[in-house]
Amino acid sequence: MAITALHSAATGLSALSTEIDVIANNLANVNTIGFKAAKTNFEDLLYQERAQPGVQTENGERPSGLYVGLGTRISNTQFDFNTIGSPVPASGDLDMMIDGPGLFQVEVLDAQGESGIGYTRAGNFTQNSEGDVVLGNADGPRLTPALNIPEGTTKVEITADGRVMAFVNGQTQPQELVQLQLATFVNPGGLKPIGGNLFVETAASGPPITGTPGEGSFGIIKQRYLEASNVEPVTELVSLIKTQRAFELNSQTIQAADEALQVISNLRRF
Repeated sequence: MAITALHSAATGLSALSTEIDVIANNLANVNTIGFKAAKTNFEDLLYQERAQPGVQTENGERPSGLYVGLGTRISNTQFDFNTIGSPVPASGDLDMMIDGPGLFQVEVLDAQGESGIGYTRAGNFTQNSEGDVVLGNADGPRLTPALNIPEGTTKVEITADGRVMAFVNGQTQPQELVQLQLATFVNPGGLKPIGGNLFVETAASGPPITGTPGEGSFGIIKQRYLEASNVEPVTELVSLIKTQRAFELNSQTIQAADEALQVISNLRRF
């Protein structure tokens, strides 16, 4: 009956509303450094089996069954770690981007206040009051391996393989401070976003695989560049229009089912 149509259309409205939320978040972060766009994946729900295929009838075997679906739902969201954002020139010595696969590692605190590791594509690093290099977001998590810029440093150079060197007090030869390490995951789509351009490990992502920039599958470091958001505004706007139209179609389905139920309720016996 039309009640099934009402339920199916309602699930469509709910799922499409979630997709609009995801698209809105993508567009809101079009200028966020290192942001990775998300996409929604849909899946159909259970089906009512009203006639089973292969059953013997008076005219032979039924070639196909009769199934009525019960709607849709959002199965998951996926972050696009495969598409690298455009390089944006930056002026800071500590600004850097990863040209290729990999994630920077920073110290974060979990819900219990214990120290852990967060992962990010954002490379807008800066110094805190103690000279430690931190990510330039609201919380300022420290880069790991820990990097402290000595007092009197006049210039910092970061090589493609992640060696950080500083010229201190007018020295002509730089001193190496630290060797940066990057991390990758078997399933980066399984990482959990926690805001602040940060992700944390989950059971779905698997453990981190760390290595030196430029070795194996790891990307290289480009100093004085930042990775722009990989959101494509035109693509997102097209998706938004399609989602709006699908939302309207589902709302019309609800209206049609409601009218059908009204007709049924107004039937009279003669």
